[in-house]
Amino acid sequence: MIDTVSVLGYAQPTCVAPGERVRFYLSSEHLNSVDLDIVRVRSADPDANGPGYKVTPMPSRLDGPVRVAWQPVYNGSCGIVDDTPVLAQLQDFSFGCYLFPTLPGGACQTILGRWTNATRTGWRLYLDEDGHLCTAAALGAGPVVARSPQPLVTREWIFVGGSVSLSTGTVSVFGLSLEHDGGRSRDFSETVSGLSGIDWPANVPFIFAAHSSGVVRPAKPTDDHYNGKIDRPRLVSGVRSRADMQRLSEAISPVQAPEIVGAWDFSQKIPTDDFVDLSASRLDGRLVQLPTRGVTGANWTGCCHGWPQAASEYGAIHFHADDLENAEWNVSQELEIPADWPSGFYALRATGERDGRPVESNIPFFVRPHQSRTDLAPVVVIAPTATYLAYANNRAKVDQSHFEVMADSLLVLTQDEICLSEHREFGHSTYDTHADGSGVCYSSAARPILNGRPRSNSFNYVNDTHLLDWLEEVGIVYEVITDEVLHREGARALRPYRVAITMTHPEYTSREMNDALASFQNGGGRHMYLGGNGFYWTTTFHPTKPGLIEIRRGIAGTRSWEAEAGEINLSFTGEPSGLWRSNGRAPQRLVGVGFSAQVFDVSTFYRRLPASYGSNVSFAFEGIGDDELIGNFGWRLGGAAGLEIDRADPMLGTSPDAIVLATADRTGPGGVPTPEELPAMHRGITGEESSLCRADLVFTPTSAGGAVFSTGSIAWCCALSVNNYDNNVSRMTLNVLKRFLDPRPFS
Repeated sequence: MIDTVSVLGYAQPTCVAPGERVRFYLSSEHLNSVDLDIVRVRSADPDANGPGYKVTPMPSRLDGPVRVAWQPVYNGSCGIVDDTPVLAQLQDFSFGCYLFPTLPGGACQTILGRWTNATRTGWRLYLDEDGHLCTAAALGAGPVVARSPQPLVTREWIFVGGSVSLSTGTVSVFGLSLEHDGGRSRDFSETVSGLSGIDWPANVPFIFAAHSSGVVRPAKPTDDHYNGKIDRPRLVSGVRSRADMQRLSEAISPVQAPEIVGAWDFSQKIPTDDFVDLSASRLDGRLVQLPTRGVTGANWTGCCHGWPQAASEYGAIHFHADDLENAEWNVSQELEIPADWPSGFYALRATGERDGRPVESNIPFFVRPHQSRTDLAPVVVIAPTATYLAYANNRAKVDQSHFEVMADSLLVLTQDEICLSEHREFGHSTYDTHADGSGVCYSSAARPILNGRPRSNSFNYVNDTHLLDWLEEVGIVYEVITDEVLHREGARALRPYRVAITMTHPEYTSREMNDALASFQNGGGRHMYLGGNGFYWTTTFHPTKPGLIEIRRGIAGTRSWEAEAGEINLSFTGEPSGLWRSNGRAPQRLVGVGFSAQVFDVSTFYRRLPASYGSNVSFAFEGIGDDELIGNFGWRLGGAAGLEIDRADPMLGTSPDAIVLATADRTGPGGVPTPEELPAMHRGITGEESSLCRADLVFTPTSAGGAVFSTGSIAWCCALSVNNYDNNVSRMTLNVLKRFLDPRPFS
């Protein structure tokens, strides 16, 4: 067995054109050196039962041995205000904020303060290992600590704060419960004395949700990260009462006064990494490692369901100790893409040997055609990189108790999945939850991703390369762009092409992507959607940071978590997330079919329907018999219709001009409809009896002479190579593609 985990890495940016530069970040805790080369990927599936693993070496200056070393990853988000004399000169002061702790206990968690672990000096408000709220101050000796009598209640807003007085040598901590339902009051106020000395540490930042470790990268720069929300923090000179501090925090924009040192408003600049101080001190700060913004504050009324409607009720930030936006590794190699490299899926291949086993690890990236080219192929394949990011480092097999039942098979972990379980620091997928149970809504490409590369998990990336393999086998020249290119460039990215092909599982799409595809189709473009469960979740890319997506899951859809009440809107853009169907743009409106059911036990076949015998669609069935079952074979569970499947539905937007050519409705007991299809539960909902559990093969001519062909099944492309590519799935796909390349309009 090939060792795929002894060397790991990532590429930045993930999509480049000839002449542009790509940087590679490598790490290994087992090897000192590896051999590198670049490969163009045709088939990334190592399963010998399928088309086989096929890559083409692309000679470059990177070829050859290179030294590698272990590069750590440090998780945990926080907000940093650079040190200033205003902060360093504080003598007697108070602080307060609204707090929503989501994982109190188990480890120390700093909420705010100016503390450094290097000398264990400074002051901070924090939760101790038992979940008690503490204020600590230390001036060279051991810290003086005021501690709450009880731990804080998990997932319940409370107003907290405290004070430090060098003039009286005291520190205090207090809490004021906001929720008294069920007798859950946790009001308290504690003061202790014994503080002496006058010098605070120098050059220590004021930090929310962590504190300084006193060292810089490559060591861990911050420690004791907090899990939970912080809302409207205030810092004031002088020792103030609990009531005074709450009055200051109550106001979104507190009255300007000399004693107010800091009055932060997290409801401003939500789409950015910046946060704003409304006081005269202007202690503005920056967020690191992407905590969740656009979340409800302690003053949320429930009368609005997203921050664009009432930003003042969204003055909180949700920090997590396991947040990760960027691994921040040192660059290992860099390459300018040669001018003559064709567009496609590529990877930096790192090979070596460990304990007698061959090592091969691939760091994927994509090469798009140079925009100045005038000789582009008429076919463009859109790599679903938003979906790859949504699934990046998915740990569902280990973390979700129902996974074995859903898959209807014994759980088998690959070495990639075992590695991910051992290295939680590599960050989560948007299917996972943080350690505090809240959903992961961001996913970044700036970290090692193990399940979206050659030789990895078969879902998504590997399945998609079955299509590339088939295109190469039948001699169709194609270009490759990515979801992110489509998102950022819109319809312009598709304009040079006659046919656009979306791959096996373009589940996560942005408004800009859908608009671009709709514009392409409306303008006469031909779209082949050769997958299932496409165009399902409303997603977006970060406005300025490449390779970073956001998704919020609503209370509909096949989902692994739900957004907190009132937190469905994307922080990057403000638009509502959830299903496209819930936002008025069901997939059927774009491609004629939409996600209808999962079938993870057995894939099935399509049967031709009467409309398939019409002369207007005869081109699709050339070489296919009238009674042939289509796709009663395949490398994914034995059929071309399976895994996740889509159906046509005029009520959801399937065009009146759409022609349902065939249907795969023999999905059996393993066919389970998506939750949004079932307003009421009843017997007979599975594939044995329900018509919802089917995949429809749909051809839709469009008004400008274009057309859309949709297969509605993830398993479709994984049947293309069966019988050495001589089968009716391959034949129909090629029939349609050839007709789509023909400029004659459809009618």
